[in-house]
Amino acid sequence: MSNLNERHSSPEASRDDSKNYEQVLVALRRVIRATDLHSKRLSKHAGLTGPQLLIMRSIRDLGEVTIGTIADHVSLSQATVTTILDRLELRNLVYRVRSTRDKRKVHAHLTDEGDQALARAPLPLQDNFIRKFQNLDQWEQSMIVASLQRVANMMDADDIDASPVLDVGSVLREDGWKGKG
Repeated sequence: MSNLNERHSSPEASRDDSKNYEQVLVALRRVIRATDLHSKRLSKHAGLTGPQLLIMRSIRDLGEVTIGTIADHVSLSQATVTTILDRLELRNLVYRVRSTRDKRKVHAHLTDEGDQALARAPLPLQDNFIRKFQNLDQWEQSMIVASLQRVANMMDADDIDASPVLDVGSVLREDGWKGKG
């Protein structure tokens, strides 16, 4: 046990610790920067935010779909999905229709313009990540999850609500399109 204490109190250990935490901070910054760059590319090429893209892809992939089903599919609240759909509808990218079978249900659909916007859009950043992550061995996946949860804890981020959408800023941030249509 004394060797362990000596190692942590030695100047060499302090320099090693400094290099380690700097490497962690650089890696975190790279993740943030990659997310930011992807968000800018998505906005430039398709005029969409990450959450808008995910919602539109869900509508395309799931067909006639309710807001609740979309919310479950993209792990966002129904209120958030509704707000995003409002913005997409103002831009004529989606439209909503009340169900003829159950008047309580509203189904979302893509417009032709929405289909075209999806065709121009790059894949969501998390698609590539998910594919690579799922190719890892189970032990490595578990290690990454535990490490990132620990990092979030160390940054006092345990209570921050977040969806599995890689995007910078709030899911409902101003996207530059409010009121246009």
